[in-house]
Amino acid sequence: MTKYPILPAREIINALKRLGFEVVRQKGSHIKLCKRSGNRKITTIVPNHKSVMAGTLKGILELAEITLDDFLSNL
Repeated sequence: MTKYPILPAREIINALKRLGFEVVRQKGSHIKLCKRSGNRKITTIVPNHKSVMAGTLKGILELAEITLDDFLSNL
């Protein structure tokens, strides 16, 4: 099992964009990204921090319904 890395928010957002997500809006330090999958709308929130901790990244990817391997291949 691969460990979740600690990354800056910009890298996470860029990887999610490569996976089909679009930035919808920002409120304070939280950036909302969405993706359409058929008739479903998948949404995730990324805190705009210099370093996003491993547990937070895990939650972001769970909301986005993305595996860690798919995410890491798009960094």
